[in-house]
Amino acid sequence: MRIIDLRSDTITHPTPEMRDAMFRAEVGDDVFSEDPTVNRLEAMAAEMTGKEAAVFTPSGTMSNLIAVMSHTRHGDEIILGEKSHIFLNEAGGAAALGGVSLRTLPNNPDGTIDIDRIEGAVRGKNLHWPPSRLLCLENTHNFCGGAVLDVEYTTEAAEAARRHNLFVHLDGARLFNAAVALGVPASDLCQPVDSVCFCLSKGLSAPVGSVLCGSGEFIARTRKLRKMVGGGMRQAGVIAAAGIVCLETCVERLADDHRNAKALAEGLRQIPGLEVEKPQTNIVMIGTGEIPAADFVNKAGEAGVKMISVGTNRVRAVTHRMVTAEDIDEAVRRLKKAMAV
Repeated sequence: MRIIDLRSDTITHPTPEMRDAMFRAEVGDDVFSEDPTVNRLEAMAAEMTGKEAAVFTPSGTMSNLIAVMSHTRHGDEIILGEKSHIFLNEAGGAAALGGVSLRTLPNNPDGTIDIDRIEGAVRGKNLHWPPSRLLCLENTHNFCGGAVLDVEYTTEAAEAARRHNLFVHLDGARLFNAAVALGVPASDLCQPVDSVCFCLSKGLSAPVGSVLCGSGEFIARTRKLRKMVGGGMRQAGVIAAAGIVCLETCVERLADDHRNAKALAEGLRQIPGLEVEKPQTNIVMIGTGEIPAADFVNKAGEAGVKMISVGTNRVRAVTHRMVTAEDIDEAVRRLKKAMAV
């Protein structure tokens, strides 16, 4: 039985073109900024996001961490959503390593944070309070079902932050999913913010890596921070080469993943007892009702369909390049049969 793996778009394998580019990559020592392939990837990323400079890191978690550390000082406070990846799924690094406190605000179902809540959370000048220094947004929003933040909201939130002298960082792990869904250049989504990172190893299908983009001064600081937390790599062009190929060849095809997510959601709505949210991008959130999410995931797994539980009665499925439209039809067929037992 063929396994249909919908746990995450991180399971994607590099394409043959990526593997060939990795094999042939021209390399140097990236800690000395002498790897021409890494330099090319960073230049591409900066151009695509409309920023001055960029730095290649091993992971999105590291990109977010060094962005927070670069924008803040120990004892500062950052403002972010209570469902944000930085708060929930990055091992507490911002607090443990960055030395900042995290002021969490409710995320709306569409991934936004109310502007008045953002402004209301900014600390005044009081010696008892940590200084507010940074607002973090997320686009697309993972735990809000791949929700997309549009240009208008991002601009409004950034303007509110700047009224209070806050920097703005965008966790754009799936930035290009948002750009494709909205039909706008990624740079439009990044223009309002001070820094942005995106992952190469999710829907874009590279084997590893993230790129953090911002001003030249900001990126110069993050290079030292990257070294501090163990992210300085040497002949990293071997993996950066795959990142170049994915940016050249895999962005537009993300629309296929979005179509497959919609088809999956439509199929799952036919199963009694499930409440399936309408996906904007490649993430489908499934409310399992009276069925515990763990039981649903186990039954799906027995039918050869892998998903993950993200709550007591909530399951996530993610479409990606290694799952075809035919696989989606087959997954729905298997799940209907499994849930009927």
